[in-house]
Amino acid sequence: MFDFDNTYAGLPKRFACIVRPARASNPQWIHFNSGLARELGLDVPALQSHEGLQVFSGNIVPDGACMLAQAYAGHQFGHFVPQLGDGRAVLLGEIIDRNGLRRDIQLKGSGMTPFSRRGDGLAPLGAVIREYIVSEAMFALGIPTTRSLAAVTTGEKVFREQPLAGAVLARVAASHIRVGTFEYFAARNDTEALRLLVDYTLKRHYPAEEFAGNAALALLDKTIERQARLLAQWMLVGFIHGVMNTDNMAISGETIDYGPCAFIDTYDPDAVFSSIDHSGRYAYCNQPTIAKWNLSVLAESLLPLIDAETKQAREKARAMLEAFDRRYAAHWSAGMQRKLGFGNVESGDDELGRAFLKNMHQQQLDYTNTFAALESSLDGASLFAASDSLWEAQWRARVARQPSGARAARQLMRAANPRVIPRNHQLERAIQSAYRGDYSVMERLITVLAQPYQLLAENDEYSRPPCETERVRQTFCGT
Repeated sequence: MFDFDNTYAGLPKRFACIVRPARASNPQWIHFNSGLARELGLDVPALQSHEGLQVFSGNIVPDGACMLAQAYAGHQFGHFVPQLGDGRAVLLGEIIDRNGLRRDIQLKGSGMTPFSRRGDGLAPLGAVIREYIVSEAMFALGIPTTRSLAAVTTGEKVFREQPLAGAVLARVAASHIRVGTFEYFAARNDTEALRLLVDYTLKRHYPAEEFAGNAALALLDKTIERQARLLAQWMLVGFIHGVMNTDNMAISGETIDYGPCAFIDTYDPDAVFSSIDHSGRYAYCNQPTIAKWNLSVLAESLLPLIDAETKQAREKARAMLEAFDRRYAAHWSAGMQRKLGFGNVESGDDELGRAFLKNMHQQQLDYTNTFAALESSLDGASLFAASDSLWEAQWRARVARQPSGARAARQLMRAANPRVIPRNHQLERAIQSAYRGDYSVMERLITVLAQPYQLLAENDEYSRPPCETERVRQTFCGT
């Protein structure tokens, strides 16, 4: 069923605990991602069988599985917790996909582990559906992300504010190594484990590269670049992660742990949806700053490996961290130029982009739809009120100055501005329908979101912003 090639299990025992998933009394299919299964080189008919259902529910341990809960620490809303770990997830094992890439397969919501603390290790159906839909939507948008292979109900109740149907998500990731994984060993002054982890991570994520110099600095540099690019991509599509703790930042540069995540409807740079983010620490506009803060925590964890002299180690790490702002700005600028239809670069492009966002905010316009409508304004249609017509005149003049004019601008905008995103009210509708036993709303939403850049008449309802009664103001973790 799986051709596992497990390497994380070969690290010392203090890296993870061997666990056994909780038994599901009556597992039932929610959704199976056959396209991803084929990409992974898996046996699709076997996985869609009754035996496959038992594997994804945790009832059967497939041959070759390693069944690990990984150890890590983390800063949660700025406060350090020295031991977190996989409290509701179990790593089945690693496989090599059709492209030669190593991928983790993990069961999330599969019961208690030694890291569960006071938690039950379970996941309610709604949290599983949210992560399934949004992670696959992010993949379709071209943003690095974990993927969803399968989702099943367990037949068990999960108790939160009220009893809810339980479910398990089979998640696929380049790895589940986090900033918090390095924090875990740094907090224990376990330099040997840190060195092993650095070497393992570089070999896993950069197998074709040689790192002859300082391995810890090389890893920090690579992680800074991947996170700078990822954060720019989040900001450009209006995505809010919601809980950017250091244990939720993957070294791979993938978006991971979709808890109280959301996409902006009406543009507001201070938007917060997470029910547990009372101070707005992880508001939309704060995300790049928080990413840099998280990376500084990674750098702090790596100091013993960067240089034996702490002062020199800090200076080297600080110099590298200073590159984050520049790298993020470069990725954001390049993405905004495409969204505005600019195929070449002029000095005032960033100012035009920021002015566009300012107008959108002042007039309380829908973020996704306003960018999507920009193409139509090439024909003279006005996006903004008359008082803001100056921006549109400047923008049209800017488009006209580029070599291929409006034709090139249209192509760039169509490829950079999604028509559909997983809007909060649509996710909520899919979740509530699922709790009633109807997965058709989820299925339809997954199908639509698989082609986010296509302008299809039958998908018009999915591009519509919520009316006042549909508006979702808070999202929840599910823990």
